[in-house]
Amino acid sequence: MSSTLKLVQTEARLFLRDPMSLSVGLLLPTVVLIGLGAVPMLREPSAEFGGVRFIDYFAPSLIVMCVGVVGLTNLPVMMATYREQGVLRRMRTTPVHPGRLLLAQLLVNLGAALVSTLLVVAAGRIAYGVPLPENPLGFAAAFLLGIGAVFAIGMLVAALAPTIRAATSIASVLFMAAMFFGGVYIPRFMLPDAVVRIGDYMPPGVQALLDTWDGAAPSAVQLLVMGATAVVAGVLAGRMFRWE
Repeated sequence: MSSTLKLVQTEARLFLRDPMSLSVGLLLPTVVLIGLGAVPMLREPSAEFGGVRFIDYFAPSLIVMCVGVVGLTNLPVMMATYREQGVLRRMRTTPVHPGRLLLAQLLVNLGAALVSTLLVVAAGRIAYGVPLPENPLGFAAAFLLGIGAVFAIGMLVAALAPTIRAATSIASVLFMAAMFFGGVYIPRFMLPDAVVRIGDYMPPGVQALLDTWDGAAPSAVQLLVMGATAVVAGVLAGRMFRWE
């Protein structure tokens, strides 16, 4: 078994043993969806949502939470913890390069975000009959580019934040911004037009997720913005990342 695979297994076990990571990173979006669906009026078609139910309209926005919780909070804070506690410094004295630990963290957290998203989709479908994405290929493209952009930003925070406290503070601000512009705190139809337009192009690109969920093609411009954000933030994070 390769050292990278061993690190992935170790990081996965640590993730699952952490009650906060497990409950917030994996289960919180699904719990929110089930809780909202338990309100009868939110399961009734509404003219405010174009004749669909609020639970159907809101489900794609919860995917923003799935990605944001893991990519903007868990990942940068964990890497800052490893740096501050000297884990990365000690690894540099071993044959295992600390970059493999970074890769393992990325893989585990990407897997967690994917599982969290699948739980939301499955729970919505099974519990309340929430429709599946009507444009699955477009949705997959929007999701992958959006999650790539979010995780690249999370890694940039991990690269710049010198301490756990700094990483937590920066990550919290970015997470709240992503939730606000993504329509998690307030449904997007209630937000000012300028805020909605910003949210269209702010990772993970909630409008592209909404469009493909309803069967439309994603905006090429929005996808390009997500891709460019992933590349630029990822390159900067790679160049600026400090191991100690």
